[in-house]
Amino acid sequence: MASNRYVWLDGRFVDYENAVVPLLTHSLQYGSGIFEGIRAYEAKKGTAIFRLDDHVRRFFNTAEIYGMKLPVDRKRLHNAIVSTVAKNKLDACYIRPFGFYNDQQIGLSPAGKKVSVAVAAVPFGSYFANKNKGIRCKVSSWQRINSLIMPPEAKGSGNYLNSILASMEAKRAGADEAILLSHDGYVAEGPGENIFLAQDGRLVTPSKDADILLGITRDSIIKLAEAEGLVVEERGVHKEELYTSDEIFFTGTAAELTPIVSVDSRRIGNGKTGPITRMLLDAYYDAVTGQNEEFSDWLTFV
Repeated sequence: MASNRYVWLDGRFVDYENAVVPLLTHSLQYGSGIFEGIRAYEAKKGTAIFRLDDHVRRFFNTAEIYGMKLPVDRKRLHNAIVSTVAKNKLDACYIRPFGFYNDQQIGLSPAGKKVSVAVAAVPFGSYFANKNKGIRCKVSSWQRINSLIMPPEAKGSGNYLNSILASMEAKRAGADEAILLSHDGYVAEGPGENIFLAQDGRLVTPSKDADILLGITRDSIIKLAEAEGLVVEERGVHKEELYTSDEIFFTGTAAELTPIVSVDSRRIGNGKTGPITRMLLDAYYDAVTGQNEEFSDWLTFV
């Protein structure tokens, strides 16, 4: 991290190197932090943060689910995110708001512990090195968490241990990423991505019942697909449908829209980015760079 990068921490900007916490900080020990991932793009009218208000809303929803009392309101966090991008003079970046228990006492209970909020913004390119060619996936032996275990709709730090295990397993097997199933055997999502299948000219994506995170990029792709005249089905997806679909792709803030060209060593379609995926890739980049006026309200300019 360059020395001129600034982090917004509890209402003031500090140098990245000085944004430190004690080793025994509660959220570092127990994974009790909450976060969001947001992208800003270089658009035709300047730097544009993508669906900022929706990300801020989900951040506060996560805090509510986990019972974390944030020391900021939505407006202040919104302004802090915009200011952090501006302060770092970034044309395009990845933004990480983070709420955490800033207390180093040993013990699981967060009651009475100080809550801090930080915002960092860093340059960020493609999440997957093979994104342009498409990635290879493996169905994981690890199941996706469900609401009887942890809240899958929340972006809590500890939730992602499940994702890390699945991703590590996939990479040890020679794949680029994992696909997790729900506790009842339906396709859920990737470790940090939602998933779509193209079948006979329509899109299919797992529904909320599959214990998925309700991704903001997922919602964007559904709206963009419908604007292009595609039928989108949100339903239970059987594992074997992965092997017989014409196209598959991931969506997510980091992943954006990433084609999947094989699952469990089975080639998907012709093993290349398919026409529906490519059309939606173009539509997505038109939207995030301000070239589609229909979705201009998704952009917050810095």
